[in-house]
Amino acid sequence: MSATIPSHHHDTIVVGAGIAGLTAARLLARAGQRVVILEARDRIGGRVHTQRTADTVTDLGASWIHGIDDAPLYAVTQAFGMRTVEFTVGSYQPDGRPIAYYDPDGRRLTDAQTAEFAADIHLVDGLLTEFVSTIGPGTSYGTAVDHVLAQCDWPDERCARVREYLRHRTEEQYGVWIDDLDAHGLDDDETVGEEVVFPDGYDRLASHLGDGLTVQLDHVVSRVDWNRSGVTVESSRGVFTADRVVVTVPVGILKSGALSFHPPLPEPVSGALSRLEMNAFEKVFLRFPARFWDDDVYAIRRQGKAGQWWHSWYDLTALHGQPTLLTFAAGPCAREVIDWSDEDVAASVLAALREIYGHRVPEPTQIDVTHWQRDPFALGSYAYMTVGSTTADHDVLATPIDGVVHLAGEATWTDDPATVTAALLSGRRATENILGRDAAISQLWE
Repeated sequence: MSATIPSHHHDTIVVGAGIAGLTAARLLARAGQRVVILEARDRIGGRVHTQRTADTVTDLGASWIHGIDDAPLYAVTQAFGMRTVEFTVGSYQPDGRPIAYYDPDGRRLTDAQTAEFAADIHLVDGLLTEFVSTIGPGTSYGTAVDHVLAQCDWPDERCARVREYLRHRTEEQYGVWIDDLDAHGLDDDETVGEEVVFPDGYDRLASHLGDGLTVQLDHVVSRVDWNRSGVTVESSRGVFTADRVVVTVPVGILKSGALSFHPPLPEPVSGALSRLEMNAFEKVFLRFPARFWDDDVYAIRRQGKAGQWWHSWYDLTALHGQPTLLTFAAGPCAREVIDWSDEDVAASVLAALREIYGHRVPEPTQIDVTHWQRDPFALGSYAYMTVGSTTADHDVLATPIDGVVHLAGEATWTDDPATVTAALLSGRRATENILGRDAAISQLWE
């Protein structure tokens, strides 16, 4: 990958070297096209980003494949020989794995109490699915939850625990407050089969996809001029022309004005974009010299006011054999701590843990906190549906414009948005729209 390239005409320019851009470029290049990728960062991968130290591997961006059964993404990673560890989360489910729940007073729920609470969640989930299927866009997830809970005729405290759980699910799944997400925003909240993570780092996927491609790093694209004859793309290091462009930058960048289109994106693309928004979601990894939580616990969850911010911790010890807990700053919490130092964030998390475990919680040996909200090339972790959006808006965002402008990325795939799967499949779809024929996913490795 070189710093500059000759200013000659290309068949396709791809903006962004994340998984969507790399997938599109690889498939197009294998179809014989002259393709160049312009990437703003000094690395490829986009929001798939692995940090390595002498003895740790930490995926600061994407971590999971959420369901490996009949999953194209899993097939790609296996074809590339990427090692996996089973780590099934289940989209913030109340049970299915050993979860230690602590009530508002810090007491651990018994197995019977946990089962009763999980049964409440499953009941309300069923009612929510039924209710949401009867309404169109324009109702918030919070309003839908309140509507369903009103039918249950439960004591206030029982309803409060369920609503609290569903608020935390909204935050952890989409990094947004429960009243700011459309009721249909969790329609995709389902996994099929086991979930896996990558002990050697998810960025191996980007490395394999990018192998042999022409990728220009440190090229910040600011302008795309287009008409039916082709495109002119301006970057911080040059001007490029092509027959078409595939733009894979996050929704946060598309809405910020940092990259402008001339003429502006037309309907229905512009309308779909206006109804999607970038979230606030950060990861906090704490590595400890010794484990202080129970051996048979996969997750720790705190109920009540004490768990307003830090309510769920996940045991990642099995990944590398180091006692490690992962938690998330999401929604209002993430926006509040956006300018905090890593040490201050960790201190807040540790205080919450010590409310449960007391002096048993040692000082961590390593702290890693992500900062996707401050990342100038992301402005958040992934997109969510604002109130009034429809699930179809994801696919509508990818509507080809005069055959020359194509948008791709996790926000442009309806079936499983906000995932690497969505990025990969949206990149393939852009390729198929350009070539006018199917592009087998196996072409990525064959």
